[in-house]
Amino acid sequence: MVDLRENEAKTMLALGDSEGFRTVSEIVEVTGLAHAAVMRAALSLEAKNLVKVQEKKTQILALTEEGGKYAEGRLPERRLLNALGMMGGEASVNAVLEAASLDKSLTVIALGWLSRKGWARIEKRNQRLKSLGEQPEGVDEKLLSMLKEHGTMVAEDLPQELRASVPILRGRNLLAVSEEAERKLELTKAGWDMIKRGIGVIEEVSQLTPEHVAAGKWREVKLLRYNIEAPVARTWPGKRHPYLRFLDDLKWRLIALGFKEMIGPNVELSFFNCDSLYMPQDHPAREVHDMYFVKEPEYGNLDQYRQFLAKVKKTHENGWKIGSRGWGYTFPMLEAARLMLRSQTTSVSARTMISKELEIPGKYFAIARCFRPDVVDKTHLPEFFQVEGIVLDEDLTLRDLLGVLERFAKDVAGADKVRFRPDYFPFTEPSVELVAYREGYGWLEFGGSGLFRPEVTLPLGISVPVLAWGLGVERLFMMKARIDDIRYLFSQDLDWLRRMEVI
Repeated sequence: MVDLRENEAKTMLALGDSEGFRTVSEIVEVTGLAHAAVMRAALSLEAKNLVKVQEKKTQILALTEEGGKYAEGRLPERRLLNALGMMGGEASVNAVLEAASLDKSLTVIALGWLSRKGWARIEKRNQRLKSLGEQPEGVDEKLLSMLKEHGTMVAEDLPQELRASVPILRGRNLLAVSEEAERKLELTKAGWDMIKRGIGVIEEVSQLTPEHVAAGKWREVKLLRYNIEAPVARTWPGKRHPYLRFLDDLKWRLIALGFKEMIGPNVELSFFNCDSLYMPQDHPAREVHDMYFVKEPEYGNLDQYRQFLAKVKKTHENGWKIGSRGWGYTFPMLEAARLMLRSQTTSVSARTMISKELEIPGKYFAIARCFRPDVVDKTHLPEFFQVEGIVLDEDLTLRDLLGVLERFAKDVAGADKVRFRPDYFPFTEPSVELVAYREGYGWLEFGGSGLFRPEVTLPLGISVPVLAWGLGVERLFMMKARIDDIRYLFSQDLDWLRRMEVI
């Protein structure tokens, strides 16, 4: 005789009494055990090679609320055809719709299916319907009638012709389809051998009670052993969205490196978003397709920035006293007061450089939302985050900037190697674009960087070199998380969210 745990023994005996083959539901009914208890026993017995667990998935069909209405009163296209038949087989579209007493919201649907099924022809020239003869009951109508009678049905049990109508009715939202798994247990040869030798039940307890202790029975009872490697149902505990965790981690990494956070408004003055950054007012990037301009109010107040505005104006027009030639145009003050949604975090850097709390030497960062009317694709969104950084100190060079960017790409995004490509921005010179590579992922552009030009720093009262960069935070996360579509960041796909590791 072989000893098994109680639930395992009951399951084995139930199989032995039925030629070695039963569904889990049948075993539950015979033994009185809970469904979960039978499944745990089955998994344990399967691990011991005593039973085989077979799973068969079936689709259960049921009518939706709308499908129930049509099962009672016929499909809209059938109602149209019947009305058309009573009108002699030909009539105006409006007359047939009125005769069929169809809701206006169903007009397009009914006419579309009437034509698709080949029941009638629509003459668009004079808006008339012509019947193509009487039509027998379709398979979709038959299935609706059967579901009305039976309530639910198993798709796999339907004849092939009826099964073909399932996706059609489901697409019309007339049919609800749910999936059920039926599990069957079958004794193996080893299981049959154990049945023949006899099965004993081990009486086990999951915990000691006061009675066990008081009566001294604790010496005799056998404690239930737990198999910590036994398969269990997957659980999904609550956790923060992976992208939000990444943003927090990025912020604290920069703070730990000695950077101070800088802030600025989402609705920005053109002065900070463009003019102070030496972007000429006729620059192509100022076209409406590259920025969102505020409709009302259209302009903001520049009074508190007059001293800087005057210097920026002269720099644009003739280079001021910087030694630059400027852009050579008349700088309109009103355009500088125009309001827009911030298109780049560099505007926050400009605000920081005129702040009375600015420290030199100093390191500053911002993780801020930006807005551009970009076409949504795998790497672009109209609303996105940028991480902006500036470092101010004597004797800073491009080499210092490249070192910061390389460390950033490798530590934050998990890149294996980086490249720097020459680029152009109105506010930096030299300018470089950061591109990074990760094994198994590929290359991805992160953003631009450079040293602020004197035309930017001197009018704002800064006389030391300033390193600056603005990188796409979503792209850093994409490489870190190994995803290739930026739209996943805002996905409601629970399966993807559950599978995302805590990074």
